[in-house]
Amino acid sequence: MGGLSPEREISIITGNSVVEALKRKGLNALPIHVDHEIGKTLQSNPIDIAFMALHGTFGEDGCIQGLLEYFKIPYTGSGVMGSALAYDKLKSKEILKFHEIPTADYEVLYKNSNKKICRTQNLPVVVKPTNQGSSLGISIVKNENEWEPALKTAFTYSDELIVEKFIEGKLLAIGMNEMEPMPIVHIRPKSGFYDYEAKYTSGKTEYICPADLEESEVDQCRQVAKQVFQVLRGRGFPRVDVILDNEGTPFVLEMNTIPGMTPTSLLPMAAREMGLEFDDLVVEILKTAQRDY
Repeated sequence: MGGLSPEREISIITGNSVVEALKRKGLNALPIHVDHEIGKTLQSNPIDIAFMALHGTFGEDGCIQGLLEYFKIPYTGSGVMGSALAYDKLKSKEILKFHEIPTADYEVLYKNSNKKICRTQNLPVVVKPTNQGSSLGISIVKNENEWEPALKTAFTYSDELIVEKFIEGKLLAIGMNEMEPMPIVHIRPKSGFYDYEAKYTSGKTEYICPADLEESEVDQCRQVAKQVFQVLRGRGFPRVDVILDNEGTPFVLEMNTIPGMTPTSLLPMAAREMGLEFDDLVVEILKTAQRDY
């Protein structure tokens, strides 16, 4: 847990919730706070299995997974390749497009370009860094006055940005139990934008589980989530986020390989709907690491 990314605080909250759950289940759980000395820490604290609660860069992008492979420590979540692909929003979209999985039209912008940064997408658009989670650096641009501030915000997190066509619709989270989709969560931020504040401030967002969808819409979302899990090499219990547009097409936003794991997070919410309480969900996730080894 913890780590070196801007998501450190959220990672610690997730990690502490997981440690408490494992201890309640009678397991010997050791919290490991990650810094540049993580290799030495693992040598001095031998562990049997690593439960990944490390959000953000170095935690979800394949880096820590590669280190654990060297130490021959089973770990939860996606492997090195799957983690890297899912964390890089640009590579994810390229793969989704190749497999003809619906995702918003987009273009890529670079900070070090010597010419003025212009876009080809018509407003409204979504501006986001290619390699951040927790909605950090993301803006919805509805008018020209918001364009330059959105670029400035996103470029503080990455030298490479994605500018996506804004899609009107329902924001849905589809937790995965391996290849089996869990009950769908409909996310309704009161501000209209599911940003960092809406995600982590109590009362800022309404969650509906199971989502208020037609049966055909549920089937389409489940099918798309399975496809994403396959092509992005998912493993364990990731979460696929989509926008279901007004015509009923689920447009994929991303696959989160290490979803938030507090009792109020989206994945535990879906698990409760299928009769799996938080502590039991944590243990089930832990079991996936053993199976993969």
